Amino acid sequence: MIDLSLTDEQRDVQRAARTFAEREILPRIHELDSTSTYDRTIYEKMGAAGFLGLPIPERYGGSGMDYIAFALLCEEMERADTAFRVILSVHTGLNSLTLLQWGNEDQKQRYLVPQARGEKLASFGLTEPGVGSDAANLATTARRDGDRYLLNGSKMWISLADTADYFLVFATVDKAAGHKGITAFIVEREFPGFSSESLHGKLGVRAGNTGILTFGNCEVPVANRVGEEGEGFTIAMSAIDQGRYTVAAGSVGLAVASLEASVKYAHERKTFGEEIGRHQLVKQMISKMHAGIEAGRLLVWKAGLLKNAGERSTRETGLAKWFCTDHAVASAMDAIQVHGAYGYSDEYPVERYLRNSKGSVIYEGTSQIHTIMQADYLMGYRTDKPLRMPQPAWEGEA
Repeated sequence: MIDLSLTDEQRDVQRAARTFAEREILPRIHELDSTSTYDRTIYEKMGAAGFLGLPIPERYGGSGMDYIAFALLCEEMERADTAFRVILSVHTGLNSLTLLQWGNEDQKQRYLVPQARGEKLASFGLTEPGVGSDAANLATTARRDGDRYLLNGSKMWISLADTADYFLVFATVDKAAGHKGITAFIVEREFPGFSSESLHGKLGVRAGNTGILTFGNCEVPVANRVGEEGEGFTIAMSAIDQGRYTVAAGSVGLAVASLEASVKYAHERKTFGEEIGRHQLVKQMISKMHAGIEAGRLLVWKAGLLKNAGERSTRETGLAKWFCTDHAVASAMDAIQVHGAYGYSDEYPVERYLRNSKGSVIYEGTSQIHTIMQADYLMGYRTDKPLRMPQPAWEGEA
């Protein structure tokens, strides 16, 4: 028999995350979103609460919790606003968990420990102005020069671009080698030749910072190379597996927020002498939101259980990401429909949910890419090599 009940520790994380969101985020989110204001102090409070290092082993400054607890945290943060799940995606999922898997001990002590403790913010630099889904075709280059590399190029759509302290950046040391030339580097904001700028006018996630990274002969010590030359593509793909997991879990939270707002409004609003929740087609939209939340959460937890076991979950994580993000968009659309004309106004939060939801079907692999991936698995065109992941954070702790 499959036991889907949460442990006491997982429920504690869920409660702590909801309490934090309701105290620190929800009272301010309308202001932050409407003015496109990024407030780093909220992220610092997330770090102080132990959220930024939740799935990182205690020996590296984290909380040593499992992937189900991490999913619950992502769900609760995005229930409040997507910007605060994004920090968990880029700081913890794409960067810290990648350093845990691929970094050497010196890199873990210098970078992973302060990141897990929430003392430093970290991000991830793969996407470029001309490179999104075609991640093997990077234009950013890295040239070895003695005991350093010189990086040249730019990265775009980078979360925390103007505020992160550290970046996990991917560049090619040999363009002729294609994906086998890609290499990973830890870049500090203060390195010579590094600069950043913010992007403005985003459709959604306006309470988060997004921008461009530029490298002009940026000097990166050889000691900051993660893995060997040419291992960067493999490292990037393993990182994206972690990122997709956080996006899927967070999208469940956005759908939950859409459902909660719809149920509340359907009780408050009356037409033809009764609550609109009594009308059949409103019930249909609300039921559909609930069904997708339940299905999506199970897909996330299935992937999380594989991660807990240290097993590769690329296929399962991709399916969860595809389903949950598409359902989040559909739920936000239906929530606006339930609210009618008021859903078109920022007087209610559902228009923000729709704006925020749209990004998730684009980043971390578009829905179209995931459609192809899942079909390729089913047709036998794609198979994943067994890949034993690092020992889970909650095992073997002193």
